[in-house]
Amino acid sequence: MPELPEVETFARALKPELVGKTVLSADLRWARTLAIPSPIQFKKQIVGQRIVDVSRRAKYLVIRLEDYSFLIHLRMSGDLIIRQGKIKPEKHDRLLLHLSNQNYLAFNDTRKFGRVWLTDQPDEILGKLGPEPLEEQFTAKWLFENLHTRQRQLKPLLLDQTFLAGLGNIYTDECLHMAKLHPQRASNTVSQKQAEALREAIRTVLAEGIRRNGASIDWVYRGGDFQNYFRVYGRDGEPCPVCGRTIQKLTVGQRGTHICPNCQHLR
Repeated sequence: MPELPEVETFARALKPELVGKTVLSADLRWARTLAIPSPIQFKKQIVGQRIVDVSRRAKYLVIRLEDYSFLIHLRMSGDLIIRQGKIKPEKHDRLLLHLSNQNYLAFNDTRKFGRVWLTDQPDEILGKLGPEPLEEQFTAKWLFENLHTRQRQLKPLLLDQTFLAGLGNIYTDECLHMAKLHPQRASNTVSQKQAEALREAIRTVLAEGIRRNGASIDWVYRGGDFQNYFRVYGRDGEPCPVCGRTIQKLTVGQRGTHICPNCQHLR
C-alpha cells in the first residue's frame, strides 16, 4: 500500500497536470470504487468542476475542486495515471475523468480495494486523522505525551492513522530501527530522549522517502528508488547496516516486521 512518501509523490506529479483543468465527464466503471455520494450524484456534481489544487493528507490524495473535495485512497493496488488524447479504457480502470485539455485521469485498481469520495465536507473523512509528521505541530513533546496516554505496542500505535497520519508498514520499520526502538515496546515506557529520537527518525525517514519518490517494491507503484536504501524492511537474513547483526522478521500486530535484535532491544 502506498504510504505518505508515495502519495506525496503522486500529489506533486499530478498537480501541474490537473490544476486549472475542468472535468468534462466522468466514467465510473465500478460503482463500489465510489464511497460517497451515489453514482448519479457523483456525475452530476463533478462534471463542470474546475480543479483548484492537488495535495495530500495522510495517505489520501486530495483534489480540491471549486465546490467539492475529491478524495482518493489507493489502498493495496490503486494507481493514478494521466492518459493523453482519445483512449480506450483498460481492464482495471475503475474511474475515468475526462479533462478540458482532452486528457484523462484514470484510477486503475486491480484488486478493487481503492476508494474515492466527493464531498463538500472533507473534514468528515479527514478530521479523525492524527497530525502530519512533517508539520510543526508534530513535536517531540507532543509525541512523548501522547505515547504515554496509551499502553500499546509501538508499531501498531504508529500504524494507527488516528494517532499519527501517513505511516505504514515499511516506513514504521525504518523509523523504529533508526530510533533504536523495538516495535513491541510499550508506548508508555518510552523516555523523553527516546521520543525525541523517534520523532527525528520519523521526519528523517519520510523526508528521504519523498526525496527518492517513494519506494517501488511491487508492480503497482512506479518510479521510486527508496527500496534501494532500506535499513531493515524486507532485508531479513541480511546484515544490519549499523552493527552487522542479522536482521530478523517478526510478526507484530499481524504485520510482517523487520528488526535488528542488537540495535532494537526489547526491555
